[in-house]
Amino acid sequence: MRQAIGSTWVLQLVIIFMLIFVAFLALSINYTKAFRVKNELVTMIEKYEGVSEGEDGSVELLNNYLLYNNYSSMGRCEAGDYGVQNLHEPILEPVNTNERYFYCVRKVDASTGALADRAKYRVRIFFKFSLPVLGDLFTFSVEGTSIAITNSLADIEVAE
Repeated sequence: MRQAIGSTWVLQLVIIFMLIFVAFLALSINYTKAFRVKNELVTMIEKYEGVSEGEDGSVELLNNYLLYNNYSSMGRCEAGDYGVQNLHEPILEPVNTNERYFYCVRKVDASTGALADRAKYRVRIFFKFSLPVLGDLFTFSVEGTSIAITNSLADIEVAE
């Protein structure tokens, strides 16, 4: 009888470690995907020298990239950011902290004495921690900053 109880305890221990390993693997895969998407968004902002709305603007390109890659995670942005709630419309909205957005952008002043009118862009996207049986458990964010862009073509205001 003691052998049966001992082997059951070992089996439970193995199952717990397998679940921990699967959860860690799922989290690292989702983080890697989100990091790759964030890097691509920052690169597009740098290439098009800022964030501009409307047709043929960089917001439309960012939204199309996210649509093409089946990006569906949403999260809350900070006050002062601009966010996108609908990937089918190239419109950035000032953030309402009670609503959820696909991604957030903030224009940060990077001017110096010698170089005026420079700005950096901080991009935040979201990813979900989900397990096959339990579903979506948590939402995390990944954040990145562009290089300083001189005379950016952005429609958004500089954050304080």
